[in-house]
Amino acid sequence: MVMMLRRAKEEDRLDKELASLAKNQVLAIDELGYLPIDTEGARLLFQVIADSYENRSLIITTNLEFSRWGTVFGDDNMAAAVIDRLVHHGRLNRPGNHAAVLWAAASGNEPEISA
Repeated sequence: MVMMLRRAKEEDRLDKELASLAKNQVLAIDELGYLPIDTEGARLLFQVIADSYENRSLIITTNLEFSRWGTVFGDDNMAAAVIDRLVHHGRLNRPGNHAAVLWAAASGNEPEISA
């Protein structure tokens, strides 16, 4: 997704690509943090997550606990803003000791934490 957004930005069609993503009811980001994201990529990903907040559901899988998300986004404040948007209406599911699955629902339901 980050590479797609970066290419769209380079080709001056980022707004069109973001509008295309906004048409989806659910977006999934698999293995957040598995590959490094530079500052520009982190900002683009933040934009997608922020635009999705209370508008569409997000599913994110990761092996990183929240305390390490600052390294993914290259900025602890940006990571905190992302986490805030995700957990506000989200559910965190940790199957065993493996990857956490975070479901940030667009609905007004309170978050549920399950193990």
